[in-house]
Amino acid sequence: MNTFIDKKTEKVYFLSDLIGAKAFIHGKKVGKLGDLIIRESDKIPEVTHIVVTRPFGHKTLLVPFDRVETMELGKIVLDISDIASFEGEPEETQVLLKDHILDKKVIDLDENEIDIVYDVKLVLRNGRLYATDVDFSRYGLLKRLGLRYLVEFVYHLAEMFKKETISWAYVQPLPEKLGSFKGNVKLKILKETLPEIHPVDLADILEELSEEQRLAIFNELDTDQASDTLEEIEPRVQRSLISSMDKERVADLIDEMTPAQAADVLSALPSEEAEEIMNLMEHTETEKIELLLEEQDNTIINLATKHFIRMLPGITTDLAIGAFRKFGEEADVLDYIYVVDHDEKLEGVISLPDLLMAKPESHLQDIMVTQVISLEETDTIEDAQEKFERYRFDALPVTTADDVIKGVVTYRDIMGLEH
Repeated sequence: MNTFIDKKTEKVYFLSDLIGAKAFIHGKKVGKLGDLIIRESDKIPEVTHIVVTRPFGHKTLLVPFDRVETMELGKIVLDISDIASFEGEPEETQVLLKDHILDKKVIDLDENEIDIVYDVKLVLRNGRLYATDVDFSRYGLLKRLGLRYLVEFVYHLAEMFKKETISWAYVQPLPEKLGSFKGNVKLKILKETLPEIHPVDLADILEELSEEQRLAIFNELDTDQASDTLEEIEPRVQRSLISSMDKERVADLIDEMTPAQAADVLSALPSEEAEEIMNLMEHTETEKIELLLEEQDNTIINLATKHFIRMLPGITTDLAIGAFRKFGEEADVLDYIYVVDHDEKLEGVISLPDLLMAKPESHLQDIMVTQVISLEETDTIEDAQEKFERYRFDALPVTTADDVIKGVVTYRDIMGLEH
């Protein structure tokens, strides 16, 4: 990846990929990229300088970004001649992405902790570098831990490890005098900024919050935005949110949807709850919604979670255990690790006790059970209940006819439902 800084270039970077890159001037290595300085005056901050740390007691260099000639992962080339004129230290009022942003807690306006900033997304556009998002994803954490092999797998396969970022537009300005800032990164995601957030982005934010925080924010939305956002939220969170809301309010939100959208939301709910909401609705195409619900017949895929742990068969058990410990808190299913290929085809399953008891150098393909009891995505709640009663597993994977895993349903979520 060799990126020349010119007007035609547009590339995406993550801060963790750039920190530590070797800095060269006229073919000679002079130090390493230690940090990036941004200017927060604009809605999306722009990188103004790079900080180059130098060995053997040499002073730090502060180089304007427009003097960066070439930037690639692991190497930057600077277009400067008089090194001494660029020596210096960042001022207290300057924002350093690595020093001031990475590893800080992400909190909302009510001081509720959401997550940790593991990375910062950067976009190079028209010769300028912008800090566009704070990244608090599991993907970002894996990169920070140096698990590059697992990162590539996670990036392509694991929904629960996807890049979860929040636009810098929702980050509050940092203090004027930072020094070595040790505070938290505060977000502006409550009432005054909610109308600016796209429903897809807002759904992602809500899915990361506790039930209480989620409901508090959702209640601030007007009907149109709440309806659009509810449609984008994953089924498990939809059910949790709807169960905490007044049913008349839910009916009003679903009334704003198309018949297909309304059926998708209602199909994620237990039959009795969906029927109660339908009776309160004033939708002009209620009969069409009912027909769509009958066709879906509460298929099990609507109750499946995508927050489960899946790994490649060639991963060693010690690496798998390390990843499990880091990401277990985000998973809805902790009892099993699902082993898949690069196309997400389910190859086997490993129980957590079997994983912990395996030799560290073993590969998952050596200890997995290949005869996996699963549900098809078109199966109903009744089908799932029958399998749970027969096999007594804590969770069952849901797959396509080609054995591609689409989600996992748990015993506790299924057995209490009435079909």
